[in-house]
Amino acid sequence: MLKGDKAVADILNTAETVFLPNFVIAELKYGFRLGTRQVENEQLLSRFVANKKIRVVLPDNATTDYFTNIAVFARKKGVQLSAHDLWIAALAEQWDVALVTFDKDFEHLGYKHLKLHLEN
Repeated sequence: MLKGDKAVADILNTAETVFLPNFVIAELKYGFRLGTRQVENEQLLSRFVANKKIRVVLPDNATTDYFTNIAVFARKKGVQLSAHDLWIAALAEQWDVALVTFDKDFEHLGYKHLKLHLEN
């Protein structure tokens, strides 16, 4: 959205609630620390997370079943996903929400219950 992607901005602006897995926040902060604009990026992230539409979600015991199902499905398909990506997909599946991503790994997964919005 910050890079001017209209499709992502439209999805976020029209969504009633945006579920943000804590793993995504961790990955963003990791990238910020490796970059040259850490303070600026962390301030932007803090403002984004503070938006009343944003709901930070954590895995729970039920999430582990979704994680396992997706991990087994991916392995049988020959798709290699990181543990973070598996948790993110599991949370999207658990909450029955669209997964908005640029990550092409999810496209190759073809997991039948996962909703994808692949842009670019």
